[in-house]
Amino acid sequence: MKIIVTGSLGHISQPLTQKLVQKGHAVTVVSSNPEKQAVIEVLGATAAIGTLEDADFLTRTFAGADAVYTMVPPANYFDPSLDLLAYFRRIGQNYARAIAQSGVRRVVNLSTFGAHLEKGSGILIGAHNVEGILNELPAEVAITHLRPTAFYYNLYSYVGMIKQQGAITVNYGADRMIPWVSPVDIAAVVAEELETPLEGRNVRYIASEELTGHETARILGEALGKPDLKWVLVSDEQALNHLLGIGMNPGVAAGMVEMYASLYSGLLAEDYVQNRPSVMGKVKMVDFAREFASAFDQK
Repeated sequence: MKIIVTGSLGHISQPLTQKLVQKGHAVTVVSSNPEKQAVIEVLGATAAIGTLEDADFLTRTFAGADAVYTMVPPANYFDPSLDLLAYFRRIGQNYARAIAQSGVRRVVNLSTFGAHLEKGSGILIGAHNVEGILNELPAEVAITHLRPTAFYYNLYSYVGMIKQQGAITVNYGADRMIPWVSPVDIAAVVAEELETPLEGRNVRYIASEELTGHETARILGEALGKPDLKWVLVSDEQALNHLLGIGMNPGVAAGMVEMYASLYSGLLAEDYVQNRPSVMGKVKMVDFAREFASAFDQK
């Protein structure tokens, strides 16, 4: 198959590319960074250097493809001019236009848990909107919306907090469940879906392990040699003040706090809980904790 992978050589796209190439597929990786071309080619894939902001570039790149993996790359949350929801809409519309004009008939779209919500999910409304935009494509375009849960690597954002406060202090988790996921496990599901024929639309959740915040802190603490590491629940106001204090875009900060508050209340994961994956991913928190500990002193 000829498969297009967006996301350059990110946490998901690199292992995905490696897996698809090993299976004998002709893979083209979209990247905005010309310096990635050589690395992409070393992996056995073709590089398409350009921006997701250019729908014409995407249309040319998608032409003749059997399947496309779409994702919206992370934005700079510290950019004071960022309109995050507009950014998601713009990339989603570019994907939809390129898919329609290139004739692609199989799409695997990286969304998120909580994307079933029209409100109350904070910054995840962007992913909800992209799902809606893609679902407006003709019925002959088969689309799987993948909804992974909370990424393990997001925990890296708490390194400074752990060093300064000796704890993870946030407005979610604590004694309540957080469904975590490894990008390696996501890549495995993406590869499977790209090879699976489909008609219409489908939603599939991906998770590696469900843990409370306290359990998460215990596992990380053991790996760090900090057995007393605690997960401390703070108010939404305290969480917002922390994000604003480190210079985050105010709109994004408010959206982050709302997202995590909805996770704590159970709203964010309600559809996930009703549609849990039949098989959890292979990478567990104890596996990630070893990586976390190795990187801790370097961050």
